[in-house]
Amino acid sequence: MVFEGLAEKLQSTLQKLKGKGKVSEKDVTEAMREVKMALLEADVNFKVVKDFINKVKERAVGAEVLESLTPGQQIIKIVNEELTALMGTTQSKINFSSKPPTILMLVGLQGAGKTTMGGKLANMFKKQGKRPLLVACDIYRPAAIKQLQIVGGQVDVPVFTLGDKENPVKIANEGIKHALDHGNDFVIIDTAGRLHIDDDLMGELQNIKSNVKPHEILLVVDAMTGQDAVNVAEHFNEKLGIDGVILTKLDGDTRGGAALSVRAVTGKPIKFVGLGEKLNENSIEVFHPDRMASRILGMGDVLSLIEKAQANFDAKKAMELEKKIKSQSFTFDDFLDQLQQVKSMGSISQLLEMIPGAGKQLKGMDVDEKELVHIQAIIQSMTKEERQNPSIINGSRRKRIAAGSGTNVQQVNRLLKQFEQTRKMMKQFADMDKMKKGGKFKLPFFGR
Repeated sequence: MVFEGLAEKLQSTLQKLKGKGKVSEKDVTEAMREVKMALLEADVNFKVVKDFINKVKERAVGAEVLESLTPGQQIIKIVNEELTALMGTTQSKINFSSKPPTILMLVGLQGAGKTTMGGKLANMFKKQGKRPLLVACDIYRPAAIKQLQIVGGQVDVPVFTLGDKENPVKIANEGIKHALDHGNDFVIIDTAGRLHIDDDLMGELQNIKSNVKPHEILLVVDAMTGQDAVNVAEHFNEKLGIDGVILTKLDGDTRGGAALSVRAVTGKPIKFVGLGEKLNENSIEVFHPDRMASRILGMGDVLSLIEKAQANFDAKKAMELEKKIKSQSFTFDDFLDQLQQVKSMGSISQLLEMIPGAGKQLKGMDVDEKELVHIQAIIQSMTKEERQNPSIINGSRRKRIAAGSGTNVQQVNRLLKQFEQTRKMMKQFADMDKMKKGGKFKLPFFGR
């Protein structure tokens, strides 16, 4: 879970206030002491923590809050609002050029994930109708150019390179000329990094900046490095002047120090976050401060969940599925199709985080992603006839399916039972909906 350690402590502390019928100034002070410790342990910048606690406490001890009917909930609302403000209040969007191409310059230290993030951004903007071009300006790191070419190939985005002998400034300039000649309206420049910030690195980046005049300079930092990531952001901003930050490996960051500090320290917004190493659309998210604050406080992120569903679920297939449920002809083929659409939305653990209260309710529950792989293998080991009519699957067929899917008969039996229960539940929903609509069938599930 993103920021798991911080989220647990904040939720536990605020839950104590929520359960009180009346809250005193002493209660608020004690709660804020616990919140302060949780934030410091999460590696949030000390000055940021001090300022945050003062703002929350000043608002929380007001008569309007303490004398309200639900003071605990009011204080949680204040914490949520201040957390959101800390991370930037609203989403910060890319500054697109009115005259293409829009030029994006990625900077950062070695190991932060610039090259992979370049591919993720290219893939995301390609899905939005842009024609991106990746430009390889890292001529120092062994195989850096080759890595970018592999990444570009995986997302089907062209990569411009002049090899590792040319000057990076020339490569950047020629890359933009190439984009103009070939109709690429979005250019992502992958620059070199170092193990630490030095004059040579900054001099080269400043030369690229002054020559190509990028519309956005985005600093890529590893979220798992906590306060170090904030220090890197501060230095890059002082020396180069950045427009925003991209946090990578956010799914591995259980603390949250970088995300909660970087805006307050640098004044620059977090624009995107990276999740994992894969290059699909679920491995990068636009950063929404309000949604992240809600997730930290266990309130979920329903809007992001809906957006993922809308992006991954096929409306036409959903209509066809409704008809099948209505006629009670839902098959294992349909079941498999739904499973694959859910998997395309990202990991189950990430999806559960977005459901309000689910993180707390399902704490300690082992969400085994491999189980979905087993289910898929079992279904794919069935014959077409068996998928259409599971009732014919007898003992010998179950043994064959288990052997073919690398599972056991018990797992096959469990899936068959779950499938039958699912069909019964769908029939009940359909029957209830018919009665409510006076016979007209309208089921608001499966991406609709």
